[in-house]
Amino acid sequence: MRAPIYCDGHCTRGPAAPPPTPWGSTLSNPLTRRVRRGARAASVAACAVVLAACSPVGGSVDAAGAGPAADGGTYLALGDSVPFGYRGGEPAEAYQDPTGFVGYPQLVGESLGLDVVNAACPGETTASFSDVTAQSNGCRNSPTMPAGYRTAYPLHVDYAAPDQSQLEYAVSTLQRIRDVRLVTVQVGANDAFLCQQSTADQCTSAIGTLTGTVQTNLSTILATLRGEGGYDGPIVVVTYYALDYADGTAAGIQVLDSGIAAAAKANGAVVASGYDAFKPAAAGSAGSSTDAGLVLPDDVHPTEKGQQLLAQAVRAAVPH
Repeated sequence: MRAPIYCDGHCTRGPAAPPPTPWGSTLSNPLTRRVRRGARAASVAACAVVLAACSPVGGSVDAAGAGPAADGGTYLALGDSVPFGYRGGEPAEAYQDPTGFVGYPQLVGESLGLDVVNAACPGETTASFSDVTAQSNGCRNSPTMPAGYRTAYPLHVDYAAPDQSQLEYAVSTLQRIRDVRLVTVQVGANDAFLCQQSTADQCTSAIGTLTGTVQTNLSTILATLRGEGGYDGPIVVVTYYALDYADGTAAGIQVLDSGIAAAAKANGAVVASGYDAFKPAAAGSAGSSTDAGLVLPDDVHPTEKGQQLLAQAVRAAVPH
């Protein structure tokens, strides 16, 4: 079996294809602009739906979220494929071993001496984060498939049950692990991908409504972490970067980021700007995050260098 390419809910046969493209054409939108520098080294197959046991990172973490903590405490990372550390185009067996996918949470945890509980799921939306029956863009389901990444491949942690949402997992973790020192949340981009798929102008006219929905849903998530989770420590909300800062459509990502930042402010969280983290490095490559080596070619996901910049942004945002 050949490897899947995780493409925010769209898996294809044959040559690799990028995710859906909100806010503009396939070649010039802020999150999924394809940079054609030649074919990928390998083609990809449709996402296979096979049940696999989830494996944790950094020690045993049971379904309820309890697990060993480093001396410095625990760091709970939440969100989508970016904090998960997802990369497309890997050999099939790679997706059965989540420890091979390293996102900024692992880098932040190592630098702060925190045990990392990374509950992120590729394709998560702000709606599916709280309700597994809601539309995701590849986590539990996608517009074209009834199952998603979480059905086929292990995450970094075990959820208690197939119908447990990421928010429920997070609340359970906060209630059971009393030494959580940091929570990060990055979610919202997949809402935009879904909007692109469902609107004739690829979400251009609906960006304001979309941003309002993301802001509302994220506010509910953050308020629940504070309320039901009983967590009063630092929460860092991470915003999204642009693929091409020289492209006018990069303004679309700033609109989305503004809604995410507003939700953070309203719920006592601080913002780590992914947009600002990538921009200086991209400027040295005519604005292209891909040419600057921050984003994988023909993809939307960060390279190791990109993840390091996001980790630095989170570190800088953590209250000292």
